[in-house]
Amino acid sequence: MALFAVLSGLSACGLPRSGPTKGEIRAGSVEEQGDTFIVPVTAQVARATAMVPPLGFTNGFLGAGVIGSDVIRPGDVLGLTIWENVDNGLLAGPGMNSTALQEMQVDGDGFIFVPYAGRIQAAGNTPEALRRIITEKLDAQTPDPQVTVARIAGDGATVSVMGGVGGQGVYPIERPTRTLSAMLAKAGGVIIEPEIAQIVVTRGHHTGRVWLKDLYSNPQFDVALRPGDVILVEKDQRNFTAIGATGAQNRVHFETQELSAIEAIAQVGGLSTNAADPTGVFVLRDEDPATANTVLGRTDLIGPQRVAYVLDLTEPSGLFNARDFMIRDGDTVYVTEAPYTRWQKLLGALTGAAGSANSLSKAAGN
Repeated sequence: MALFAVLSGLSACGLPRSGPTKGEIRAGSVEEQGDTFIVPVTAQVARATAMVPPLGFTNGFLGAGVIGSDVIRPGDVLGLTIWENVDNGLLAGPGMNSTALQEMQVDGDGFIFVPYAGRIQAAGNTPEALRRIITEKLDAQTPDPQVTVARIAGDGATVSVMGGVGGQGVYPIERPTRTLSAMLAKAGGVIIEPEIAQIVVTRGHHTGRVWLKDLYSNPQFDVALRPGDVILVEKDQRNFTAIGATGAQNRVHFETQELSAIEAIAQVGGLSTNAADPTGVFVLRDEDPATANTVLGRTDLIGPQRVAYVLDLTEPSGLFNARDFMIRDGDTVYVTEAPYTRWQKLLGALTGAAGSANSLSKAAGN
C-alpha cells in the first residue's frame, strides 16, 4: 500500500508524457458531459466517413465553349516579317530583302501601324486575314511582297501560367492551346509529382481546382480557356498532425490523393514500439453534421461536431478498419501511451529518487 501511495503521488505530480490517456480523452466525451463524441471505428463507420471532398470545376468552367482563339484582340502583340522581291526595298536595309517588325501591340481601338501600309485594323481579323490585308496595302508600292503575321504574348487573348511547370509565363491562346491541358504542355508540362499535383484555374472572381491525374483521365475537366485566365500548378496543400507515441510528431503533408489511417501512421514512422498503445489510436476531427448524424445514428446535430474516432489495432479487424478509414485535411492523429509505459516512468522516477536519497545519506555519513 505504501508503494502504491508513493507511485500515485508521483503520478499526480505530473511525470513527462506525450499527451492525455485514453481515460482522460473519454472524460471529455458527450456521455461525461463533455463536447466530444467518442466513436469506435468499425467497418460501417469507415464506409460512412470514407468520402474525400472531390475537386473539379463548376458549370461556369465546364460549360464554356472553345473560343475562336485565332481572332486578334486589342492588347495582342503581333510579330510581322515582310519580304520584298527587290534589292533596295521600301523597308529592308541595304543587302537585305526582309524586315522584321516585332512586338507590335494592337491598340485599344484595335489598330496597328505598318510603314507604307498605314494604320490597319487588326482586331477582329485572324492572323491570316491580316496578312492578306497588309500584303494588298504594300503590293502597290513594292513588287510581290510576302508577309507573315504571328501572335505572341501580350495583353490580349493570353493566360498566365505559374507554379510547378517547366516554363512560367504569359502565353497567347492560339489554335493549339485553346484548352487547359494543351496550355500546360505549351508551358513545359507539369514538373510536380503527378500523384499530388493540382491545377487551379482562376477566372475573374471564380476559381476551379482539379487533380492533374483527373484532368488527363476525365476529358470534361480539360476546360476551354478564356483571356485573362490564371493557371497555377501546385502541390497538394492538405496535411494532418501526428502527435503522441508515434515515430515522429509533426504536421505532415499528404503524399497521395487518398490517405488511410494506417498509411498516415506509416508515413510518420509507425507506432513507437516501446511506448504506443495500439488500442488507443485516435483521429480527432471537426466532422460535418451530415456525416456526424450518420455515424452517431442521429438527425438533430447541426454544424460541425467534435468527434474522436478510436482505432483498436489489436482487434481481429482492427488493421482492416484502419486501412479503410480515410484521413482528411486538418485531422489530428494521436496515439496514446501504453499503461505499462506510464508505470515504467513512475518506477523509474521512484528508483531514481531512492538512489538520490541513498547518495545523499552516504554523503551525510561521511
